[in-house]
Amino acid sequence: MRAAALAAGLALGIGGGCAAAATTAPAAESAAGQTIYRLGVLPSGAKLQSERLDGVPLAGVQAACVACHRRSGLGQSEGRIVVPPLTEAYLFRTPGGKTQDMDLRYMPGYRPSRVPYRDDQALAHAIRDGIGRAGQQLGALMPRYALDESAMASLIAYLKTLSAVTPPGVTADTLHIATIVTPDADPRQRQGMLDVLEKFFADKNAFVRGGSRTIQSSREIVYRVTRRWQLHVWELQGSPDTWEAQLRKFQATQPVFAVLSGLGGATWQPVHRFCEAAALPCLLPNADLPVDAEADFYPVYFSKGVLLEAELMLARLGRQAPNADATRIVQLAREGDIGRDASAAFQAGAAAAGLNASTRLLSAHGDAGAVAAALRELRAGDTLVLWLRPADLQALGAAPPPGVTVLVSGLMGGLEAAPLPAAWRGASLMTYPLDLPEARRLRVNFALAWFKIRQIPLLDERVQADTYLACGVLSETLSEMLDSFYGDYLVERVEMMISRRVLSGHYPRFGLAPGQRFLSKGGYMVRFAAPQGTAVLADGDWTVP
Repeated sequence: MRAAALAAGLALGIGGGCAAAATTAPAAESAAGQTIYRLGVLPSGAKLQSERLDGVPLAGVQAACVACHRRSGLGQSEGRIVVPPLTEAYLFRTPGGKTQDMDLRYMPGYRPSRVPYRDDQALAHAIRDGIGRAGQQLGALMPRYALDESAMASLIAYLKTLSAVTPPGVTADTLHIATIVTPDADPRQRQGMLDVLEKFFADKNAFVRGGSRTIQSSREIVYRVTRRWQLHVWELQGSPDTWEAQLRKFQATQPVFAVLSGLGGATWQPVHRFCEAAALPCLLPNADLPVDAEADFYPVYFSKGVLLEAELMLARLGRQAPNADATRIVQLAREGDIGRDASAAFQAGAAAAGLNASTRLLSAHGDAGAVAAALRELRAGDTLVLWLRPADLQALGAAPPPGVTVLVSGLMGGLEAAPLPAAWRGASLMTYPLDLPEARRLRVNFALAWFKIRQIPLLDERVQADTYLACGVLSETLSEMLDSFYGDYLVERVEMMISRRVLSGHYPRFGLAPGQRFLSKGGYMVRFAAPQGTAVLADGDWTVP
């Protein structure tokens, strides 16, 4: 699939530059072209058909242009294979002369000396028959597409819209970037996150002297290398069903190029929906309940959070192969907290695996008696799953019911600092979707040292270290983009660079690819090393459910 699309880039995207006048496609025609480009579906509803030079047929999503040219149309590189851009500015550019006055930026595979396509018909000939601008046969990886005149016109019309307009939040000297805070976010974590963002932005801007500066490359392509970063804090108010309207108003009042970091409480769903609908990159929020929708494009998360914890618990129980008739699994979670969603995900997974699981939802506040009542119903051989916060864990009682296996959410309970009573610590397994404390110490120390130098109080290590990491990811990605500030391209570049990043903070490794939106995909089950203290020991290997 990727090879097929890489081919499309090798063939089509080799010209480059701004057309003298941009062509605006009718909305319906462009929408039909988008469906062909992204999904491999023709206006008729039939699958797009193509064939490689070696005779291998491709259909539907396997033939879709997006697999190699990406959403931005700005191409990509993989090993020695380079997919050039296929935006209108590159396909139809007339070569020769200085290009300082043209809005062109260097991309992998861009060749300013290549002959442009003279018109839409020449481009259509290349797409259908694999015959290039100078009459040469295009590369073996480039599929030949079976498109009628109407479908071809729609596809070319859509190509002319790709990365054609400067996105919101990008000005001549400034990148506007927002962070989003939900009204139920922890105030201490909020302050810690904002301290990191404000200092990081100040550091970035300290290197900009006298406005933005440009560099002239050896290819006579001008690109801007410095822009100020302007932080906008979008504080949401009221109930979640009003957040999307608030976010639309924020974006209309002062558009931003991307959303960076952020802090959520019981839900992040409305923020996710807004960013996806607005085509606004939303990079690495501090959200322990992210949205598990990897078919979406713009939101990118550190991990699945408590949803990953549910998967880790189910993987452990599955390996133990319990007798579903004899073993009960009882979950405890509170209304209005992320444990409710985590327990629902666990319940669905348990049902699919044939496990006998039930959930006891406690009232949103207090009600310690309900916890005690639920515990009294347990019997030997049962498994208890706790989606509870530290205050509830601390009040569990002297000891768990005899013979009961206890699984605890680490993210909700406080990880190694979880205040479980001593007898509970010996009977409990805790999910740990991070690297172990000793293994991550060196990586996290980079952030901690930066906090100390910048005199940032340490209010919440994980939130602040993750925020620092998110800032670093954005900074490194933007430096690779040169001056091609398009939202789609930003997300694509994050995908391409993240696995090369050595400093991954609390996480052992990162990986991201099309169709993936979680950087870290696994975790441990851990036990406490002693009745007191914070030392934890891995109970098994790192697991990717």
